[in-house]
Amino acid sequence: METTRHFTATVYVVHDGAIALHHHDRLDMWLSPGGHVDRDELPREAARREVREETGLDVDLLEPETGVEVEAGRELAPAEHVMLFDIDVYPDGEVGHQHIDHVYFARAADRDIDPEGDDEADAEAWEWFAREDLRAADELTSEVAEIGLEAIEKVAERSE
Repeated sequence: METTRHFTATVYVVHDGAIALHHHDRLDMWLSPGGHVDRDELPREAARREVREETGLDVDLLEPETGVEVEAGRELAPAEHVMLFDIDVYPDGEVGHQHIDHVYFARAADRDIDPEGDDEADAEAWEWFAREDLRAADELTSEVAEIGLEAIEKVAERSE
């Protein structure tokens, strides 16, 4: 069986020491904003678009240092992490669908969530999780808690 892979972008949005998460009803899990990278966009563009659609927030993505200069192209600022997630796993262990997820950290100017997309979760579905909330919440997946804590730390470091 051939595995289908899709590129996605996820953003851990930080404001005042907390990250924005919403409970995804169909998946029954807490997630940060994100989604598929469209054919005509780069992952960082998809990240900003997904945050705007899902939360209505305009964010500043952290810009990791880059240094490669070449004549034929340009280096793209990397994601904080690139993760591989199995989405469809069959009983025999075969994986039918995976997401190659570009994970970004971003700073928001405020916490005024007002989704712009037509089929997005309502503003009431979003909650802000501080460090202690991430450490104590049993309902969060390990990657959301771990990467969320890292995002809070990195945004704080770069704000100093």
